Amino acid sequence: MAEGAYLGWDFSTQQVKVIAVDENLNVTYEESINFDKELPEFGTQGGVHVHSDKLTVTSPVLMWVKALDIILEKMKSSGFNFSRVRALSGAGQQHGSVYWKKGACQTLKNLSPDLPLHQQLKSSFSLPDCPIWMDSSTTVECRNLEKAVKGAQNLSDITGSRAYERIALVSSFAASLFLGSHTSIDYSDGSGMNLLHIHKKSWFQPCLDACAPELEEKLGPVVPSSSVLGPISSYYVQRYGFNSQCKVIAFTGDNPASLAGMRLEEGDIAVSLGTSDTLFLWIKEPTPALEGHIFCNPVNSQEYMALLCFKNGSLMREKVRDESASGSWDEFSTALQSTEVGNCGNLGFYFDVMEIIPETTGRHRFNADNQKVLSFPKKVEIRALIEGQFMAKRIHAEKLGYRIVPSTKILATGGASHNKDILQVLSDVFNAPVYTIETANSACLGCAYRAIHGLGVGGNISFADAVRLAPEPRLATTPTAGAAQVYEPLLKRYAELEQQIVLQSRAPTN
Repeated sequence: MAEGAYLGWDFSTQQVKVIAVDENLNVTYEESINFDKELPEFGTQGGVHVHSDKLTVTSPVLMWVKALDIILEKMKSSGFNFSRVRALSGAGQQHGSVYWKKGACQTLKNLSPDLPLHQQLKSSFSLPDCPIWMDSSTTVECRNLEKAVKGAQNLSDITGSRAYERIALVSSFAASLFLGSHTSIDYSDGSGMNLLHIHKKSWFQPCLDACAPELEEKLGPVVPSSSVLGPISSYYVQRYGFNSQCKVIAFTGDNPASLAGMRLEEGDIAVSLGTSDTLFLWIKEPTPALEGHIFCNPVNSQEYMALLCFKNGSLMREKVRDESASGSWDEFSTALQSTEVGNCGNLGFYFDVMEIIPETTGRHRFNADNQKVLSFPKKVEIRALIEGQFMAKRIHAEKLGYRIVPSTKILATGGASHNKDILQVLSDVFNAPVYTIETANSACLGCAYRAIHGLGVGGNISFADAVRLAPEPRLATTPTAGAAQVYEPLLKRYAELEQQIVLQSRAPTN
């Protein structure tokens, strides 16, 4: 019998990606479709449409469907053997909303293998443009949800976080495309909706009632993240030659999928450096707070993961690269190499879009005497951006009770994890070694791993056992000597200045 293959998909902000792994967990295939470059007809920038109010941010749902069509055709043209695929799973950018029309399920069940998906699903969505994780247009609704359960902290205790501007999921939409019918939401991504009781693993009725009537019926039941949803739709069997026995494992959020891809262990910190930057770790006893999130663990339904998300990630780094390094990552790296650890006390805050943590916007620069300045020299600007981004991550992680210990290691992933000079700053700020994994696409890889695990769950195979053959992470860099002493006072200053910025932004104006 031919060796099996397992697919991991990622419907992210800027592209759709896929990875195939074999039985030995070797990556045998990778492909991606960039929305801006390869689907210009949708007119996105960074995969999104930012509306005139600067709060509403959407993506065309058919763009995601068409990207899936294109990537499957690329795989077919390359000679990829779909018949070997035993299971697949996937991830979606967290907190995005996709709204199916009534009757769409029948369309999914009756797809013609002669036509691409996007042509057949044109009329299947009640909203052609879907609110995504960057959207901040439902603040009033968020506050009403908090009020319905007697406050933000109470909502966080029940659902894992205070209310943020979101409701539904890209992950279950993507899984539906493969299953050929509407699918259940998994525990892990579902716990990012402010609707799921994270301890009971069920929808919390007061939250549902605060949002919409008959919402539980529209959402359907929640399922463990390792659940087998069913066999792949016959559409893929007939059009691409998938084996009819190929199983679809529940899709989850991109951040939980990255935890799986990096095989995070207790005590470690994972940093995903993507369109948004995220910091997350595996925990047994969740301590929800007013910032950050607690999700159900994607590979162990009895445990949890904690997540801090920062909107101003790679897009902010790319902007500063364009402004201060002639659009060149080499120049950007040279600037980091030629400026000293601590940036001579210069600190910067860079929030071109409304940040989640802290909830504020704008660019703010301070010299070593804490005086606000309008600009920095280009090299100082670059280091101020990168140091500031990582200091914010450490400060807010420690607010949630995390502590850097001698055994701590940082696992870095995402596009910027390819840049060793950026990783050096990360290592210095956290005073811990930084490791990378074989691929920057950890969400994809995690979903391929989860596909293998999903098939084995019936036999009580743990996730660690399912992925024991995976390659170990590579050491990328260790802290610079003396960096801890430099950052100790800077971290305190940064935290105090951040608090000042937030208070000033909330002060009433005449």
